Amino acid sequence: MFHGFEKQTRHVNGVEITFRMGGRGPALLLLHGHPQTHVIWHKVAEELAQHFTVIAADLRGYGDSSKPDDDPEHLNYSKRAMAQDMAELMSALGFERFKVLAHDRGARVAHRLGVDHAAQVERMVLLDIAPTLAMYRGTNEAFARSYWHWFFLIRPQPLPEMLIQSDPAQYLKSVMGARSAGMAPFSSEALAEYERCLSLPGTATGICGDYRASATIDLAHDQADIDAGVKLTCPIKVMWGAEGAVEACFDASSEWQKVATDVEGKALPCGHYIAEEIPEILLEEALPFLGKVD
Repeated sequence: MFHGFEKQTRHVNGVEITFRMGGRGPALLLLHGHPQTHVIWHKVAEELAQHFTVIAADLRGYGDSSKPDDDPEHLNYSKRAMAQDMAELMSALGFERFKVLAHDRGARVAHRLGVDHAAQVERMVLLDIAPTLAMYRGTNEAFARSYWHWFFLIRPQPLPEMLIQSDPAQYLKSVMGARSAGMAPFSSEALAEYERCLSLPGTATGICGDYRASATIDLAHDQADIDAGVKLTCPIKVMWGAEGAVEACFDASSEWQKVATDVEGKALPCGHYIAEEIPEILLEEALPFLGKVD
């Protein structure tokens, strides 16, 4: 995996962020989702590196990045703090302008990154999410059953952390295997890496902090943007799985048009884990939008 990439760590925004970097050309930041790591991009990273300098990062709380404690207001895991990590990382690497390809939790970080650091972000591809505020406010029975972990992980400490830590591999399979494609999309090498990182001290804290922040401080930040008329201004392309909850429960394109000024979107023939289920189709859709360099 990640042939030609170098694994590195940088201290930014008070935490250590681990990432893999490879390729050449314009900068492209890749951000992963839950309960995974930057390894989700292993089927597309080498092709992307033919056109971009690719930085595939572990979010704080995940992978080999720092895992700070979850504070009472969940500020340590606000998407504002997590976006600041990535803005500082890219600046530290010499990239004051960059593009973003992000999935799931990483796409929520990317949303905040595009608002708070608009001068740095050129354009973004966001995978299998609707805006966080819209998803919480639009919760119905079908969504709650499909995304049960959204409501489990925000329970007060220490119950969710204890249950995850008691059997990280089972938690991983319970979340990822419950999606439409089951465990079939995940290579044994990638799955071993997800299990290793989920078992690291502090990962359960980071995961729960991430979700608790999204149900509290992140909603306040998102509502403040709406009240102030602040929108994403960079071009974004949103894509989601036709077999997943975003398609079933939300009008994703319409919801993104409420918070962004330049949106295109479509469903893809897959479930939630787009980069691992249909990597070739993802590349076909994402590369022209991102502006590949031949």
